Amino acid sequence: MPAASKSFAQGDLQDQKVAGYQSALGVTRPQTVSLPGFRTQSGFTFEAVDVSYLTLGKLAAARDNAILVCHALSGSAHVAGLHPDTQRPGWWDFHVGPGKAIDTDKFFVICANVLGGCSGTTGPASINPKTGKPYGMAFPSVTVRDMVAVQAKLVAHLGIAKILAVIGGSMGGMQALAWATDFPERLQHCVPIATCPSHGAMQIAFNEIGRHAILSDPNWHGGNYSEAHPPAHGLSVARMVGHVTYLSEFSMTHKFGRQRQAEATAAHKDQFSIESYLHHQGESFVKRFDPNSYLYLTRALDRFDLFESQPPDAMLKRIRARFLVVSFSSDWLYPPVQSRELVRLLKRANIPVTYVNLDTDYGHDSFLIENPPFANLIRDYLEHGRQHGLHHPPAGRLETAAK
Repeated sequence: MPAASKSFAQGDLQDQKVAGYQSALGVTRPQTVSLPGFRTQSGFTFEAVDVSYLTLGKLAAARDNAILVCHALSGSAHVAGLHPDTQRPGWWDFHVGPGKAIDTDKFFVICANVLGGCSGTTGPASINPKTGKPYGMAFPSVTVRDMVAVQAKLVAHLGIAKILAVIGGSMGGMQALAWATDFPERLQHCVPIATCPSHGAMQIAFNEIGRHAILSDPNWHGGNYSEAHPPAHGLSVARMVGHVTYLSEFSMTHKFGRQRQAEATAAHKDQFSIESYLHHQGESFVKRFDPNSYLYLTRALDRFDLFESQPPDAMLKRIRARFLVVSFSSDWLYPPVQSRELVRLLKRANIPVTYVNLDTDYGHDSFLIENPPFANLIRDYLEHGRQHGLHHPPAGRLETAAK
């Protein structure tokens, strides 16, 4: 077990104030821009799309030090620093900031809430200008490629022609992959973490359980629920199921085991600590996430296919970027075998790629916790990319990196 790692599970930094935690960035405040004229892959045209985004660091005079960080399912633009209202740190504050893996003293970091989200970017909870009411299920279906196309419009709005690197884990990793194929001339380095080119049956199955919990909640009302009475129970159950997949058997045993809660309520007498933890995560998530967004984003995840049913070489021949692909040995939601298959296809297409499977005990959440081997890997790769542009990264393909 990496003794220096802190096993905060996915969402902990957003869902609660971690005792004694301070951010080197202080308070950071996302802003919102309205980008005109966007057409989704499904054929729906928005007259304008609001995008919530955060920038950190300083853009170099040559505009060549920009890194786009793509968030996972439950993330937001608030990637690092303390939220001005809640004082909670951003979801990747462990790895973004001065002197950290993504060093804001060297890089200009951009993070945007995705299309279909619920943290400032246009999504199902946004007001439909044609009706004056929230879109609800009248919101058009969105894809990972739609999310990336909106990000590309944002990057152009910021006056950046080429991005040094796009980096993201889980759903963020899918966005990074789509950047490499859809905007090849605008990207130098692609860093997909704990992700895959398309979901398998097990990944789809877990998402469907979460969706079914929401759809079965009596408060869902076909997606036309009120802000005061959302399908909270269904969304809470969906989050609880998700959390189990983000962890590993080791991390759950190490953190909770068969411990009982010291204080039990009448409703939860003799409760196990893991039960209390999951209930807390579910209840906290309901306070900050829209149930319809959960439905739309998990559908986008399940429908994503990097190769769009084409022979992989047909899509991969577009790519101009170099790759660092990262997986985690204990990740059973996005197992290393999926990353290895991606690497095999990239190498067959003669795309320069470094692959590292980090030996960690904390499952899918290994990219979100304080994880020094992971941080060092990202830091070294990005620093080399900053200094040498498109030259080869410092390492070759590695099957496993030590704890």
